[in-house]
Amino acid sequence: MDKQALELEVNLLHERVCSALSDTTRIMILYLLDEGDHYVNEIAEALEAPQSTISRHLKVLRDRRLVITERQGTAVRYSLADKRIIQSLDLMRAIQSDQLHAQAAITNPANSDNKTKSVIKEK
Repeated sequence: MDKQALELEVNLLHERVCSALSDTTRIMILYLLDEGDHYVNEIAEALEAPQSTISRHLKVLRDRRLVITERQGTAVRYSLADKRIIQSLDLMRAIQSDQLHAQAAITNPANSDNKTKSVIKEK
């Protein structure tokens, strides 16, 4: 891939996906929707947040095409547009976990052997 095409693709990724993932509430909404479709009131209850806040976050996710909607009478049911977003989030969480384990091993070398062995076993 040439540099110009890569730059365009990365800019679009940042604009559309990364900006949508810049809020922890939106990430939590995505994980909740990975468990199944939900109405806004169900999401608000599960995340213990005001419905207006959840609606605002869902609009961002919908505008970025990370969630899709299905109207059922006056209610709207939300679902993931593409389950690969969860795989991406899980991969980033695994990287973060490895980094934290490595950092802990540096700051606490006495426990580093046990932690390193458990990280290796998980992989």
